[in-house]
Amino acid sequence: MMTWARAAAVRAVRTAAQAAIGAIGAATIMGAVDWPVVASTALLAAVVSLLTSLAGIPEADGGQSPLAAKGGTDE
Repeated sequence: MMTWARAAAVRAVRTAAQAAIGAIGAATIMGAVDWPVVASTALLAAVVSLLTSLAGIPEADGGQSPLAAKGGTDE
C-alpha cells in the first residue's frame, strides 16, 4: 500500500503541475493569469488523478489496485 500511495502522490503532483501549466499558458501575459482558476484547475486535476489511480498504477504493486484483496505486507 505504501508503494501505491507514493506512486499515486507523484502522479497527482505531476498531473496538477501539467494542468497548472495549461491554465497559465492560456493567458497571453503574466498579469492576465487568473491564479484562483489555476489553483482550482490544478487541485481538481490532482483529485481526478488520485481517483484514477484507485484502478491501479502500473509502477506500483504489479499494477494492482489498492482496493483489490491482497495478502502480505506493505513494501
